[in-house]
Amino acid sequence: MSKYSNRPFAILTVVPTSHNVPEKVGAGPHKKMDGGSKKKLGGVSNKKVGGVSSQKIGGVVGYLRVSTEEQADSGLGLAAQESAIRAACASRGSELLALHTDAGVSGKSLDRPALKAALADLDVGRGNVLMVSKLDRLSRSVHDATGLMLRAEKSGWGLVALDVSVDTTTPQGAAMAQILSVFAELERRLIGERTKAALAIKRAQGTRLGRPRSLPHDVVERIVAARDRGETWRAIADELNNDGVPTAQGGRAWHPATVRLVALGAERLLARQL
Repeated sequence: MSKYSNRPFAILTVVPTSHNVPEKVGAGPHKKMDGGSKKKLGGVSNKKVGGVSSQKIGGVVGYLRVSTEEQADSGLGLAAQESAIRAACASRGSELLALHTDAGVSGKSLDRPALKAALADLDVGRGNVLMVSKLDRLSRSVHDATGLMLRAEKSGWGLVALDVSVDTTTPQGAAMAQILSVFAELERRLIGERTKAALAIKRAQGTRLGRPRSLPHDVVERIVAARDRGETWRAIADELNNDGVPTAQGGRAWHPATVRLVALGAERLLARQL
C-alpha cells in the first residue's frame, strides 16, 4: 500500500536534527527522514534553483500538496515536490526541519490542515522559511498567495516558491512579492465587478440567488459583496450576528461554515445561469 492515503489527509514529516528531535511530532502519519537535507555547504552560493537564489537561509518548513485522491494514492506528485525541496535545501546548505503534506486537498482555499500546521510552526519560530516547489501548491489564488506573503513579512519568516522568482528572504524576491500584490488587488476588483454586474442582471431578471426559499436576496448579496472585499468567513459571520440578521432557518447565530455555504451556493447558481 502506498504511503499516501486514498483520502484527503495531512501528513507531517519530521526531519531529525543533531539536537535529538523526536521522530514523532504531533499527530497523524509521519516518517523518519534520511537527514539528507542536513548537509552543510561551505560559503554562500549564487546558483539559481528554480528561478530563486540559492543563498543560505535558516530552518526550512516544506509544504507539499496534491489535489486529487488518485495523485495522493500514487504519491508521484508528492515525491517530485519533496525532491525539489530537498535539492533546494541542499544547494543552500539549509536545514529541512519538517514536511507538511495535504494529500488530495484542493488549493482553492487556505483552509487546509497541513498548511495550517506549517504556518503555526513558522509563527512560533519552529523554522523561518516556508518552501514550496511551485506557487500553485501553496495557492491557486494570487490574492491568497499575496496574503501569505504579507503574513510572512509581518511574522518575520520567509516564503520561497521554487518555480517563480518569489523568495522573500532576498530583496529581489520581496520586490516580486510586491508586484504580485498589485495583481492580487486587480484580481480581487475584477472578480468583484463581475460578480456585482452578474448579480444585478440576475436580480433584474427576477432570479433568486442563494437559498431563495428562506434567505432574503439582500443577505446573500451582502455576504457575496463582503467576501469580494476580502473579508474572512469569520468576519462576515460576526457582522451578521452583530446586526441581528437571522439565518436561513431563522436562527440567531451565524457561523463561518454557514456563511461560506451561502456564498458558494450563490456562486454555483450564478455559474449555471450565465
